[in-house]
Amino acid sequence: MTDKTGFFKTLMDFSFSSLIAPKVVKFIYVIAIIACALSSLSIVITGFTTSVASGFLLLIFSPVIFVLMVIMARIYLELIIVIFRIAEDIQKIARASEKK
Repeated sequence: MTDKTGFFKTLMDFSFSSLIAPKVVKFIYVIAIIACALSSLSIVITGFTTSVASGFLLLIFSPVIFVLMVIMARIYLELIIVIFRIAEDIQKIARASEKK
């Protein structure tokens, strides 16, 4: 599973012997950060359209909201990577037990 096959070769692997998620998780994380930033900006804009006071309040709290959303996205992606690493380790153990 840790082989260095190309992205498109992995994408067209119908036996699922190589996994694609570990290869795209960095890209997904960047997309998640951009989505969190746009969401925080949207919260601030919505606050200012409601009232100036709520806009300033959300302007103060939007960085905290942004950081919390990024942390949640990071934890979720780390859990996915952990699951894939467990699968890789189990495959290594299975190969080692077959050789004995």
